[in-house]
Amino acid sequence: MEKRVKTESKRRKQGLAAACAVLGGVLVLSACNGDGDKGAKADSSSSSQAAADKAAEKDTSDAKITITPKNGADNVGINSDTKVTVADGKLTDVTLTSADGVKVAGKISADGLSWAPDKALKRSVKYQITATAADAKGRQAHENASFTTVSPKNSFIGSFTPEDGSTVGVGMPVSINFDKAITNKKGVQAKISVSSSSGQEVVGHWFGAQRLDFRPQEYWKENSTVTMKMDLDGVEASNGITGVQEKTVTFKIGRNQVSTVDANTHTMTVTQDGKVVKTIPISAGSPEHPTYNGQMVISEKYKETRMNGATVGFTDDDGKGEYDIKDVPHAMRLSASGTFIHGNYWGAKSIFGSANTSHGCVGLSDTKGAGDDGTMAAWFYNNSITGDVVVIKNSHDKTVQPDNGLNGWNMSWDQWKAGSAV
Repeated sequence: MEKRVKTESKRRKQGLAAACAVLGGVLVLSACNGDGDKGAKADSSSSSQAAADKAAEKDTSDAKITITPKNGADNVGINSDTKVTVADGKLTDVTLTSADGVKVAGKISADGLSWAPDKALKRSVKYQITATAADAKGRQAHENASFTTVSPKNSFIGSFTPEDGSTVGVGMPVSINFDKAITNKKGVQAKISVSSSSGQEVVGHWFGAQRLDFRPQEYWKENSTVTMKMDLDGVEASNGITGVQEKTVTFKIGRNQVSTVDANTHTMTVTQDGKVVKTIPISAGSPEHPTYNGQMVISEKYKETRMNGATVGFTDDDGKGEYDIKDVPHAMRLSASGTFIHGNYWGAKSIFGSANTSHGCVGLSDTKGAGDDGTMAAWFYNNSITGDVVVIKNSHDKTVQPDNGLNGWNMSWDQWKAGSAV
């Protein structure tokens, strides 16, 4: 009995050991199988991703698009700052639109490697640009950016005379008036060039902080061509103020006409290319209101205009004599302060050539309505152009200031060059 119990006990122990062995084997096998499944799945996923990456690489375009300015840029210049280029491909489409949806015209270059807008952008506008290019296999690449152009507050421009394509007299300077004060005069002037087909040296002169004039030592050579180039886009005028202009202006110099007014003899002698073509009797400024002396340039022409003495300080209250003539014929401006050479129909014909009676202007005999081409005033008006020189001498007044109109010729060459910043 005791032996049987021992035998059964031994069998139970052996069976338990076997079960444990089997269970242990199952557990180990299960553990190995579990790790093996996970590894298989990871290997499969990695292989699939790698295959997808390789496929994507095969479909990716080699074309590389660059947009200037960078996305998010502000204070962008309105001229040459905007462009699109591509490497290893050619541009197929570029679209530039303003924030309000207006499309800006532009052209892709003939070789397909670049794009630029046709004209200057507007200031203080946000733009969006999208570009598409294709590589040699026809695969497309895309790029986009948005930017904001410089504001009027943070930029400057210059208005200038004479106009592009005009024909002017030998005395016409290039005169630029900036809408902001310029502290970096050297930097600004260095980006403006004026040259003549005659080969004359041309130098700039600053009148204050907002006006820059250019002229040669002597009058321009007749029948020459003058070219001005402004490359001011992005040029700093002062702290935080940059230029936005890129401009080329070309104008012609006509025949050489210089007219000399002698206030003492009451005559004007007109010469063209050095030859006297007309002698005209005149009436200059009275002893109380003499005409400026000096070299003056015709800057404006009006067949008829209004002249109101109150605008230049002549009133009855101060005893200077008020006048307001609404139809002054054949008027040409000689100074910014109001000096004109013009027709006079209200004065007696006898004063021309014999007396000085005006408030400072130079008067020529004329008729009311500016319709009679037979008068001396009409002849002079019809034979004059802006830029012609009128020299006034023997008056009892001072010489006109160089910056009073386009009259820088009243400075010596050394004085003129001393006003240059370069």
